[in-house]
Amino acid sequence: MASHRNGSSNTSVMIPEIKFTKLFINGEFVDSVSGNTFETVDPRTGDVIARVAEGDREDVDLAVKAARHAFDNGPWPRLSGSERGRIMMKFANLIEEHIEELAALDAIDAGKLFALGKARDIPAVVNTLRYYAGAADKVHGEVLKMSGRFHAYTLLEPIGVVGLIIPWNFPSNLLFTKLSPALAAGCTAVVKPAEQTPLSALYYSHLAKQAGIPDGVINVVTGFGETAGAAISSHMDIDKVSFTGSTEVGRKVMQAAAASNLKPVSLELGGKSPLLIFDDADLNAATDLALTGILYNKGEICVASSRVYVQEGIYDEFVKTLVEKAKSWVVGDPFDPKVCQGPQVGKKQFEKIQYYIEQGKREGATLLTGGKALGNKGFYIEPTIFIDVKEDMLIAQEEIFGPVMALMKFKTIDEAIMKANNTRYGLAAGIVTKDLNVANTVSRSIRAGIVWINCYLAFDNDCPYGGYKMSGFGRDLGLEALHPYFQVKSVVTPIYSSPWL
Repeated sequence: MASHRNGSSNTSVMIPEIKFTKLFINGEFVDSVSGNTFETVDPRTGDVIARVAEGDREDVDLAVKAARHAFDNGPWPRLSGSERGRIMMKFANLIEEHIEELAALDAIDAGKLFALGKARDIPAVVNTLRYYAGAADKVHGEVLKMSGRFHAYTLLEPIGVVGLIIPWNFPSNLLFTKLSPALAAGCTAVVKPAEQTPLSALYYSHLAKQAGIPDGVINVVTGFGETAGAAISSHMDIDKVSFTGSTEVGRKVMQAAAASNLKPVSLELGGKSPLLIFDDADLNAATDLALTGILYNKGEICVASSRVYVQEGIYDEFVKTLVEKAKSWVVGDPFDPKVCQGPQVGKKQFEKIQYYIEQGKREGATLLTGGKALGNKGFYIEPTIFIDVKEDMLIAQEEIFGPVMALMKFKTIDEAIMKANNTRYGLAAGIVTKDLNVANTVSRSIRAGIVWINCYLAFDNDCPYGGYKMSGFGRDLGLEALHPYFQVKSVVTPIYSSPWL
């Protein structure tokens, strides 16, 4: 089994003081209208970290009013793009000064690795904010060539008040993949972080105010999806919603948006991503990619390579090497620098993963390694690999969102493509081969929003990603992500006595 280092580690990391637990509305931290609070829990131990204000429909109304006033009457949409970019750069600089504290908040709230948060997650937030700050003065309309005697051009105008509903697996990164382009476009926002991981979003709102972002531009309502999230989705004065989360909830968001004011929606939803490994692959590199693809962030990542298909010529050797590496994977306290995998985000997700593991056994798959909870406190699960998996099994079809791999084999390219596409999802895929023709054929045949060849989890601010099929629609990151935060207005005027058209 994977080695385990449970409990608090002997590190010099100071767990941060929880400074912000109230709603952030119109530039101020305030109690919820009801006065209710809810617990946010440390997944390392199951203990309560703090009680956080529980926002509801009335609080969303107040946040929307603040955002609407800031949009209709405030300076933010009326600043030049370069001025918005300057303030966003200052915001990024302040985040950079607080990397360690923010990484620690996500570690205690979400079970994320502290070292990785410091080295990758929070620096990525800074870079994303800077990327869109740089784009703020570079988006514009175009002059149109009309067929008649008219001059016409388009304007890109900020869409208005946007609702941003953030998941718990990447509470910092996914907040800023949505908030950064919205700010660059000149929109104002009502943010609902996941109820499991509210702490860092509140800290970011504090830094936004310090950076000089005007009151009402960013509002944070902590609370539950079925109340605060539903209020955002159905609100008549929100102009757009962007949601990342499960397909089931995404459907509800879309229905609420349609039933209210027909606001546009961007959805980045579930995945059951295939990783196809061909006979010519480097075995060591391929097993590393397969393991990282499913165990990164303890499998709580929408693009996890949870279905791994290996060509039969290297299958046996691949399995042997993979199991050896999985057994050396260290699970434990996310503040311990030797740990590779922290706890699952909470009890509900912990129990969901255990359910799927038991389902895999019942349906006849062979548990190759892992499958057990670790330690006597917290929500730790061993890296788990199943073989003898059939395509119709739940572990091959449903998103588990945990460290559980379904390992299967294939003979031909056509079979690999068919199996890769045998899913209702279409978020991501991976291909490992030295043959360029195979890579080209397979990458163009798989119905997924991003395909990685001889790499995995290779994200970049300039590279858009999003889903096909039931993985949603719309794109995060890249300049593509700016467009949904604009309305396109055409302006046409007659031309009189012009020597040319």
